[in-house]
Amino acid sequence: MLKEINKNTPIDYHVVKKYIELYDSVNIGQGNTRILMRMIDGIEKETSDVFIRMEIGIPGIKPSRIGIDAEIQALQNDVAGTYPPAGGHPALKKEISRFTELFLNINVPEEYCIPTVGAVNGCYAALMVACRRIKDKNKVLFIDPGFPAHKNLVKMLGFPQESFDIYNFRGSKLRAKLEQLVSEGDIAAVIYSNPNNPAWICLTEEELEIIGKLATEYDFIVMEDLSYFGMDFRKDYSHPGVQPFQPTVANYTDKYIIMCSASKSFSYAGQSIGMIIVAEALFKSRYKNLHDYYLNESFGNSIIFGAILLTTGGVAQSVQYGMAEMLKAANDGRYNFIDEVRIYGYKAKLMKEIFIENGFSIVYDKDGQEGLADGFYFTVAFPGFQGDELSERLLYYGISSIPLTSTGSERSEGIRACVSLVSLEQLPELRNRLKLFNQHYC
Repeated sequence: MLKEINKNTPIDYHVVKKYIELYDSVNIGQGNTRILMRMIDGIEKETSDVFIRMEIGIPGIKPSRIGIDAEIQALQNDVAGTYPPAGGHPALKKEISRFTELFLNINVPEEYCIPTVGAVNGCYAALMVACRRIKDKNKVLFIDPGFPAHKNLVKMLGFPQESFDIYNFRGSKLRAKLEQLVSEGDIAAVIYSNPNNPAWICLTEEELEIIGKLATEYDFIVMEDLSYFGMDFRKDYSHPGVQPFQPTVANYTDKYIIMCSASKSFSYAGQSIGMIIVAEALFKSRYKNLHDYYLNESFGNSIIFGAILLTTGGVAQSVQYGMAEMLKAANDGRYNFIDEVRIYGYKAKLMKEIFIENGFSIVYDKDGQEGLADGFYFTVAFPGFQGDELSERLLYYGISSIPLTSTGSERSEGIRACVSLVSLEQLPELRNRLKLFNQHYC
């Protein structure tokens, strides 16, 4: 039974309670980050207290001047006066192709490298085509826990979905579980993120091989979300053309769409640019069912001229120039974009230690036999609490988070913590607040 709330908290109990009632605690349980942000903004304004904000994955690092200066130059050259090319600007497509070779060790011609208005737009476009290529094969399978926005996209598009928590199916156990679900023949796409939001688990080569081989055998498309590209800091993926390379399912199947984002790895969130990298064989494939929705039967053309062009018109011209220059600098070895975000791993390590010393435990803690990486997110639990209860109770201590159940996790006791907006200077205060929480509820 949950202990009665202690009203002697760092943030005024009555103010927090008022805002929880105003915005409805259901939104905390559902992990509605935008509503949670508004709630905390209101509490901070009314109390003048500062929260330790772990509820949303907003980058906490300044963007590179390489991209900014390239955008300024492009605008001065009047690119704003013309529409962006369908399928992306040639200079950016070239650098995306180079990037896949130098950092993923796969060869994807630039024709199949497509800029998108953020990775979510790339996911949206891919789903619109992947789930319509074969009649009655339109279900999406999520390997959870995962990014809630992806599930909302599937719901919005009206496609059926299914999911399972990978926690109990790591390594070789993944094969039987995944095959059980895809063998029905109705799975159009399988989606996961790697590194993972929210648990920061990273799929092993064994697991990627299982997914890839089953994709080929059962004819489903793997939609691999690499929004946190290279941010498994246990290995150094930062040097172009040098091992190790970012792990990818593309090594094991030609039925893949890789989704990348500039928001986290390149700290370029404000410009909403991402990219999808489509396997050549998949891009060139043709399906009669697509003609019922798009101009022709071509998978690749349906993505570009159907899903992307008709929803966004493409990425803004200047933003494409900025992204092209950043990728070129990274590809040429002049810009180590991963070094700039290593601070996330350092903060995660320190924050985990503070949580653990104050009675919390790590929920998702291993990749196979290897300890989990320190990165953008981590997951914790506290004895006697469910995740939604814990997220709500921590608000009284000036600490924000979301429950793991909102991400598809079956670990109902856990919460997700994001490190990006927490400054190193706040860590002593985090320790003080968690120490008091532990005293109140241990």
